[in-house]
Amino acid sequence: MDFGKLQTIAHVDFTLPADNAGTQVVLQQHKQEAKPEVYIGLPVWVNKAWAGSIYPASMREKDSLLWYGRQFNTIELNSTHYHIPGPTTIDRWRNSVPRGFKFCPKFPQLISHEGPLRNTQSITTAFFEAIAGLEDNLGSSFLQLPPYFGPDQLPDLEAFLRFIPESIPVTIEFRHPDWFTDEVAGQELFELLEKYEVGTVITDVAGRRDVLHMRLTTPAAMIRFVGNGLHPTDYSRIDAWVQRLKLWFDSGLQQLYFFVHEPDNTLAPELAIYLIGQLNEVCGLNLKVPKKYIQPVQGELF
Repeated sequence: MDFGKLQTIAHVDFTLPADNAGTQVVLQQHKQEAKPEVYIGLPVWVNKAWAGSIYPASMREKDSLLWYGRQFNTIELNSTHYHIPGPTTIDRWRNSVPRGFKFCPKFPQLISHEGPLRNTQSITTAFFEAIAGLEDNLGSSFLQLPPYFGPDQLPDLEAFLRFIPESIPVTIEFRHPDWFTDEVAGQELFELLEKYEVGTVITDVAGRRDVLHMRLTTPAAMIRFVGNGLHPTDYSRIDAWVQRLKLWFDSGLQQLYFFVHEPDNTLAPELAIYLIGQLNEVCGLNLKVPKKYIQPVQGELF
């Protein structure tokens, strides 16, 4: 993910901000005793470098999703940003993953970026019809709005939210700085999202610390974490997130999607595995830890 990418992170303050005051209010309103649903995943399932590490060395590339679904329980489905998949593709995806796995499809760019949200009813309907075919494997879809979608377009957002059926869970990522620097605009935005029970994406990336807004509008969280090649701060940042998530779980968080990004994503599985281990240890969860496939060194078999 190039958004917020920096050439050097030497002077970045990676401290996790305090919660927005509205977050605890939302969580307390929805507090229940049931264990939270926790989904940890990556932004892609195809990466040749993973053969012999999290995939068997002999794996065929066309079987990547099958093996990915055995290791992680969700995927940030970015391919839907570029085209709406047909029924055959949807069926193949659904039949390649186990029960409980969740796809989180990104809205097509024709909806989110090209005259964003205006006159998009037809393509939005087509998108919803397509992803509904994922059935029980459909997680929260996410709408990534561009940096030029600002507070003056709040009426367009509300008109769009009215059009979304309750059967399609939606989470939205905002990138225009004014949403986070203008307190009135931010308050109006978050109140609108609460009204329509739409979640917010929280993005943790070096070059845009403002989008780390720490405001939940539903008892669900979607976090997009962008690491820096397993720099030591990647691990300390994950540790800080685990502590915050423990607080949120204790306060009433019911669902978590956490997507780990790294440059070219080759190292993303390693950090995701670390995250899963820390969540299990600190938060008392029992998440499946992905298996690592160790490729034998030449000569060891003889």
